[in-house]
Parts: sequence; structure tokens; C-alpha cells
Amino acid sequence: MGGRRRASGCMFGLAYGDALGKPTEFMRYEEIVAAYGPGGPQALEGDPALVTDDTQMTLCVADALLAALEEPPLSAERLEPRARVRFMDWAVSPENNRAPGMTCLRAIGRFAEGVSWVEASEHGSKGCGANMRVAPVGLVPGVTDLERAAVAQFQAALTHGHPTALAASELTAFAVHWLRTGLAPAQLPAALRERCREQREVYHDEWLGRLWQRPGVESPQQFIARGWDECVAVLDRLDAALAVPDTGSDPCAVTGEGWIAEEALATAVYCFLLYPQDPVAALGRAAATSGDSDSIASLTGAFAGAAYGFEAWPAQWARRIEYADELERIGRAWD
Repeated sequence: MGGRRRASGCMFGLAYGDALGKPTEFMRYEEIVAAYGPGGPQALEGDPALVTDDTQMTLCVADALLAALEEPPLSAERLEPRARVRFMDWAVSPENNRAPGMTCLRAIGRFAEGVSWVEASEHGSKGCGANMRVAPVGLVPGVTDLERAAVAQFQAALTHGHPTALAASELTAFAVHWLRTGLAPAQLPAALRERCREQREVYHDEWLGRLWQRPGVESPQQFIARGWDECVAVLDRLDAALAVPDTGSDPCAVTGEGWIAEEALATAVYCFLLYPQDPVAALGRAAATSGDSDSIASLTGAFAGAAYGFEAWPAQWARRIEYADELERIGRAWD
């Protein structure tokens, strides 16, 4: 399978998955199968095919990164105001009518009041809003692993302050990065697990500051270790599912419904690996889920597009997806 234009493949793939999962997000698995068949939705609906807040917020992160990178190196001081402005613009946009996540809206509402990001963040939330938008961090060229990790966690922490939101966002960004740079898909679960081991007590103080300080937490290492441990737990479920792969049942039954960040990652990886040579089938399976179908399918599309490139997707889809011009612009910048 082709591997050219992998940044574009990732950006368009996440939007395709988002669009396929949009109509199934609040349906039971049995209802989805009755409506679309056992393979789930396989074709975009509408012209344009509408996406959700997942793609909208991903575009915000991508544009903030591009703006911050105009004067490298990346830093929290350069990225935060650019992300803040784009998140606030999105929050009041008339196009923000796609059942956006309340955690993001609450945190961004505090941005608008001038509150610092550490105070604005929802400290107890590890919702998938933290990592459904992180794929662009995996595509940025010319940054170190340390910078990529810090940026992935930081963009999550702006709205979702739970340590598992941070760890899962880093893993999601690195999954995109590794696949984009040639990691064999079958090696992804082991790479994710090794990342958890290596990073368990690494706290990016220069980016996250005092985010770790809360009652009952004695150190930044203790704070972040909880997030990595919870990611390991869901990777255990992923490994068990991959040992007996099942293309005929709801993926959420084995790796979780995806409303929280680590489950969105695990279930998306599971769907991606169920069909390693058929990205469209992977999206259909991801959209045929009883949980947060648009986020699961969006991440599945990001992984498949990063692995196989833009040419892996049906050619006619690029003309029909909402925000096609923005997706093309960002993909071109990083291809």
C-alpha cells in the first residue's frame, strides 16, 4: 500500500473517520448494524460530508502549531496564546454546533475570562477531547521526542488536566509519528507499552508548571505516573483483544467506549489493527461502535492515514469532506 503524503493522509483520514462516526455516535451497536450492516458505514454522507468538533479542534491545534513554529523553537509561551485564541474563536463560531464536549467549553469559557490556563483546565477530566485533537503534534517535523511529548501533553492540559489525559495524548501523538515514519502497524502496541515504561515518572515542568499540585499528590512524578499506569491497564485490554481479534462484534466491549482518553486510543488502535491493509474497513468498524464513535473513528483514520498515506483513501472523498481546503493546507505544510 502506498505511503506518500502521509501527513495529508493522516489529516484527511481523521476527518473521514469523524464524518463516518458522526451519525452513529449516540446509537447502540445493534442499531448501527441494522442501519449500515455488520461492517458499519463505508461511504460518506452528505455533500459536504460534515465532521464534528473533533476535526474542528484538530484544525485549531494544527494552526496554533504552524503559527508557533514560525519562530522556533516551540515553547509553552509561544504555543499557549495561539492555541487559546483559536480555541476561543472555535467556541463562539456558528459552526460549533456539533455536540461539542462540555469539558472543552468550560475550560475555554475560563480562557475568555482571562484566567490562566492552569486555572482554566478541568483538572479532574481525562475525556477524549484531550487526544482526539492531538494528531498534528505527531506530524510536526524537526522536533525532538522530548519536545513532541511535551507539546502533546500541553495541548491536552489546556482543557483536560488529569494525568491520564496527558499520557494518552502523548501516546496518541507518538502513534501518529511512529506510523508516519515507517513503524510496522503490528509493532504499535509494543511501542506504546514501552513508551509507558520509559516515561512513567517524566514530568514536563517547563511546559506544565504547577499543574501537578493538588491535594493528596506529593510530587510531579507521582502525579504523572498515575496517568501512565492507567494507560498500561488499557493496553493490557488491547493486547488481550488482539490475541483473539473479532471483526464481528462491538470493539467497545473489549477496549472501552472511548469517552475517556486512554480508551479512545486503545479502541482506535484495535480497529486500525483489525484491518491493517484496508483503511476504509477499519473506519467502518470504528464507526460501528456503541461508544464515542466519531472520536474512535477519527483516531483510527489518523493512524491509518499516517501509516499508508493520502492515496489509501477513496479519491472522491477529498472533494466531499468538510474543511477540505484547510485539511489540504495543513497536510501540504507537513508533507
